[in-house]
Amino acid sequence: MKLYEFERAPNPRRVRFFIAEKGIDLASIERIQIDIGGGENRAAEFRQMNPMGTVPVLELDDGTALSETMAICRYFEGNHPEPALLGQSVIEQATIEMWNRRMEFNLLLPVAMAFRHTTGHFSDRENVFPDYGSDCGQSAQRMFDFLNDHLADNDYIAGRQFSVADITAVVSIDFARVIKMRLDPDKHARLIDWHERISARPAASV
Repeated sequence: MKLYEFERAPNPRRVRFFIAEKGIDLASIERIQIDIGGGENRAAEFRQMNPMGTVPVLELDDGTALSETMAICRYFEGNHPEPALLGQSVIEQATIEMWNRRMEFNLLLPVAMAFRHTTGHFSDRENVFPDYGSDCGQSAQRMFDFLNDHLADNDYIAGRQFSVADITAVVSIDFARVIKMRLDPDKHARLIDWHERISARPAASV
């Protein structure tokens, strides 16, 4: 089994975090670094595995290539059901899916777009719109405020249990530091407490 990734990118970290929470030794998986800044993900050989040219990609021993973060996470959840990070009952699964999608679309995506459009990191291959990037950053900041309020009545993002939604959220907040977005102690006390608890989990350091 091989995991193609770029270690500093948020989505590969989400997968590593998920795998580690399952108690799977990451050393048992061959990790291959793909330099997305240098364009290795756009090479024809890599696109044979993933025509979208994104990381991470999990290559199974039979040659099957799985891309997209949640598809890879579902593969590991199916083969290692405990602890359940995607929920056990139908309502748990639906609730976690709902909150994880909210974290993807309302936090991770705005942070990623703010990074791409305010830094111009990929300006050699895409048009850059700084005003759009700035607006995305403001959207992410508003999500910080929302989550701080949400955590007044919830221990975790999706309710009472740790789940993949917490992984997505903490990785997004950590990645936001690249564009100098920080949690505000005066505004985000509950979110900071949650962030410290999630960051203290051993899997968070992978």
